[in-house]
Order: sequence, then structure tokens, then C-alpha cells
Amino acid sequence: MRLLLVEDSERLRATLDLGLRREGFAVDLAADGPTGLRYARNNPYDLIVLDLMLPGLDGLTVLRELRAAGNETHVLVLTARDTVEDRVRGLAAGADDYLVKPFAFDELVARLRALARRKFVRKDPRIVLGRLTVDAAERRARHDGETLDLTPREYALLELLALRQGEVVTRLEIEDALYSERTLPSSNAVDTAVCRLRAKLGAVEGGPQIRTRRGLGYVLELPGS
Repeated sequence: MRLLLVEDSERLRATLDLGLRREGFAVDLAADGPTGLRYARNNPYDLIVLDLMLPGLDGLTVLRELRAAGNETHVLVLTARDTVEDRVRGLAAGADDYLVKPFAFDELVARLRALARRKFVRKDPRIVLGRLTVDAAERRARHDGETLDLTPREYALLELLALRQGEVVTRLEIEDALYSERTLPSSNAVDTAVCRLRAKLGAVEGGPQIRTRRGLGYVLELPGS
């Protein structure tokens, strides 16, 4: 999942950046409102974490401009403003969720995972693919109860393909979901990631398979489908 974090506190921004990347998110950073708005307009993010007290352009204005332009990316407002009036204003401006500082990092991640499932119209974090289960809450894939040995990026790729099971996912969509602007992939990075994940799935009896659609992308299918 690709995420934009717009937060002016350098210390909090760095801490969240490190934690979210460890959780498997591809994170882009902005320290002020104008930069955050520009990033959000020009990149296909899955999620945006947006502070309200920002230099240059406040978070509510950023949010209103995004919604007015038709941007429907799920936005979690992260702020020290904790009155009912503040929360109502944020939600009315188009926020999908609201978390007040100080907060527990685990709660932030749980809320972001819930918003990500909402994007794909799912409430159950588990995706069952034959004898393989992808658990988005725990970020693990299990075959008959045994956890597959996947790197964070391999898991992220599997989750993306699983959420769109049966659909063709293009190389560009995979790049956008797995890499941030700071980790731009090499020309064959997607092919390499798919190849490695395909090899690991090949060892899973009764599990899904990654098919290549030449000139289009990749699709995750169950055997026999």
C-alpha cells in the first residue's frame, strides 16, 4: 500500500515514516500543506495521513481541495485538535477517519488497515485462496496453518494481487503500490518480485498461481480457474 504522510513535526514524521515502512507501507513524506497537496494530486495513493496544523496551507484546506477535485483517496486526519467541533469539521471536509494526538502507533496502523479494506469493499481482513489464507490484519500468508516465508515486499505484492483476484494488475499499478518516490524501482524490479513470489506460491499445494498476461500485467488465479 502506498501512503502519503503530511506532518510538519520532523520528529513525529521520521518516527512514523520508519514505523509505517516496517509495517510494509510505501511512504512518501510532506512537511507542509502545499507540498502535501501537490503530492496527493500527482500520485495514486492508497491512503493519506494528514495533519491539520500545517505551514503554508492548513490540513482542512488541503482536504477540501482534494475532495473538490474529485480525489477519493481515503484520508485519516491526525491532529492535536480534540473537540467535537474539530472532529465534525474534519469529517465534514471529507476525512474518512480521525485520530487525536497523542496516539498509539498500533491503533494508527489498525485504522489504516481498516481504511485500506474499505477501499476494496472488504470487512474481513482474511482473503481465502484455496488452501492459502492472506491475513491483512497480521500481514501474513498461511498454507494449512503454516506461515509462508515472505519478505515485506513479497507480502505486499501478494496482498495486492489477492485483493484483485481474477483481475489483471498492470506493472505500473504494482510499482505505484509497492514503491515510494524514495524507492523508485529498477526496470526489472516488478518482474523480479513477481518471479520470487511465484516460486514461493508454486510450493503451496492447492494455492493460487500468478499468471502473466503479456502486454497487460499479472493476474492471481486459483488452480483450474
